[in-house]
Amino acid sequence: MIRLSSIGDIILTTPVLEALRSRYPDAQIDFLVMDRFKDAMQGVPWIDNLILFPKASYKGLHGLIRFGKQLSQTHYDVVIDLHAKIRSIIIARQLKTRVLRYRKRAWWKSILVPLRLTTYHVDDTIVRNYFRPLSKLDVYYTREKLYFHFEPSDLEAVQITGDFVVLAPGAANQTKKWLPEYFGRLGHLIQKPVVIVGGKEEFEAFEEIRRIIGSSCKNMAGKLSLKESGALISRAQYVVTNDSGPFHIARGVNSKVFVIFGPTDPKMFTYDDNTVLLYNDLDCSPCSLHGDEKCPQGHFRCMKELTPEKVFAKISEA
Repeated sequence: MIRLSSIGDIILTTPVLEALRSRYPDAQIDFLVMDRFKDAMQGVPWIDNLILFPKASYKGLHGLIRFGKQLSQTHYDVVIDLHAKIRSIIIARQLKTRVLRYRKRAWWKSILVPLRLTTYHVDDTIVRNYFRPLSKLDVYYTREKLYFHFEPSDLEAVQITGDFVVLAPGAANQTKKWLPEYFGRLGHLIQKPVVIVGGKEEFEAFEEIRRIIGSSCKNMAGKLSLKESGALISRAQYVVTNDSGPFHIARGVNSKVFVIFGPTDPKMFTYDDNTVLLYNDLDCSPCSLHGDEKCPQGHFRCMKELTPEKVFAKISEA
């Protein structure tokens, strides 16, 4: 199975792996992922071998071909490509075996949505789309139950005790980010100890949020590994996050999570009782496949009108 990136999309493969293992308990199931995202899959019980793709060592077309040919020595019976982009396509081709590949969306949406000629509504959830090509292996969608693994040592490394709330203000693209000052005001309204998680490159940006919240807040961005972040999230009273990796980590460790959506379609996922959707269903949204650098309409109402007071009211009701 191939899913090279990113954290959330990788974790979303775990229901597929569980169903595949259930259907073929004696099969060897290997998983190919980019080396910098290995923590998203390390320890998943339905994988025999986690294979890492070191992007820096296999650059360009020739590098991908070379990596794929090396991988072909294992003589796989089938390749399940859940990445479905140029890298995975080239690698899979070198294995010279049967390839089952998922389809992200109707082709015309990939053209018309970026041109702002239509809003974006998904054909189905990501997990259901992941399952679709596996029908040829007699494997079918069962549920959207995610899994994220961490060790007891990861929890010990966190060294945060008592009741606390986790905020995850980061996201890959700007328009997927709730306003930083809103996270700050929400943290002030919560009136509980708050821990902020994120990447090292986000630490300085999150310092402003910490200053708004005050002394009850710790900015741990860049100070925890992905596994340690998962361990921390598993012990939180709840998590407030954008549509990003921490959302899926929270789901993978069975934590209560409040997830904020703006320009992207929340129907990409199913939601259980542990997940609360925070979304302004405006006429102009969802407007983007993955988020953008700025609001195409210029007003950013989908996020600005979802005020901290509204979010706190939802949290209080849950």
